[in-house]
Amino acid sequence: MTLTVRKLFHVSVFTWYVFVVKSLAAKDGEQLPPGIFVYGGPWKYLTFLNLLLQMFFFGLAALNDFQHGKKAGRFLTTCKDLLFSVFVFPVGVFVVLLFWTIFAFDRELVYPATIDTFFPPWINHAMHTFVFPVLLGEVLLQPHIYPQRKLALTALAAVGVAYLFWIVWVYLSVGVWVYPLLGRFSSAGLVFFFFFNMSVVASLYELGDKLNVLVWSQRRAVKSRED
Repeated sequence: MTLTVRKLFHVSVFTWYVFVVKSLAAKDGEQLPPGIFVYGGPWKYLTFLNLLLQMFFFGLAALNDFQHGKKAGRFLTTCKDLLFSVFVFPVGVFVVLLFWTIFAFDRELVYPATIDTFFPPWINHAMHTFVFPVLLGEVLLQPHIYPQRKLALTALAAVGVAYLFWIVWVYLSVGVWVYPLLGRFSSAGLVFFFFFNMSVVASLYELGDKLNVLVWSQRRAVKSRED
């Protein structure tokens, strides 16, 4: 029964993310509203990169479900656990948390109102809201093996630095920041903002680990008492 539920969950979420990404791709060629610029395409936006990350993970998870008990399944499980613990959960929750925090303060700093004419509200929520409950569902449906903390945080830091270099490159190339908020900072402020965000992502990694232990240690304790 549990495996069947996981299959339905993973396939459904993967299908949903494919639909969202295809809906975004269908916008290619349309006139862009103020607040979005051509250079770098959608690849400069953390939200879009996170969507691809989530889609890939749930596709991998669905594939793993159908390889249950097989030798290939054990390898896929290892890859899936690493991907979820180190990147999918912390980055996914970070995107939701940061977006809505800035949006509540001043939406023009992260998602100008002009974009509402280009992306309907459901796409905004698909990118910035739906991600969170889906990740909680994954935590509740299946335990994940977390890697050594030092290795995980090193990998997160490396990816964070790579993304920082990418958006700085975009700025140096066209003179426009990917997110209007970044234009409000001095050089020192940008460095602080980056390190602050990395500390938040690291904390979310720790949170994911603790939730995984909390949920599944309690379930194992209940099962052992029932046995």
